[in-house]
Amino acid sequence: MNVVVIDGQSGRMGQLFIERAKAAGLACRLLAVGTNAIATSAMLKAGADAGATGENPVLVACRTADVIVGPIGILSADSLMGEITPAIAVAVGQSNVKKLLLPVNQCNNVVVGTQSLSLSRLIDEAVETLRAMCL
Repeated sequence: MNVVVIDGQSGRMGQLFIERAKAAGLACRLLAVGTNAIATSAMLKAGADAGATGENPVLVACRTADVIVGPIGILSADSLMGEITPAIAVAVGQSNVKKLLLPVNQCNNVVVGTQSLSLSRLIDEAVETLRAMCL
């Protein structure tokens, strides 16, 4: 299973997800795609199998992914302090794969009906959801 992890800014969310997915021993290939070099580097250090940076790698990765993981902001142009371009938001949104979106209520995206969980707890739930998908 090809899992594309998309993150921006510091890459901390993607880094935590990759660390925990690797620790869980999931049978999947983790591709880190950062909107900037810092995010990509953080995810690679966490153990991603491969990594790339920028808009075009996101567009390409969305075409070959089995699962896309990232903050909910990857669906919204100009989120993550402007790092998500309209093309990235469209590529993620139009991709016909499962998306594990972490509902962090930032960048004016508020998901009604979700619990207010810590980032750590959100990552744990995302890894468990991916585990179920890998079975």
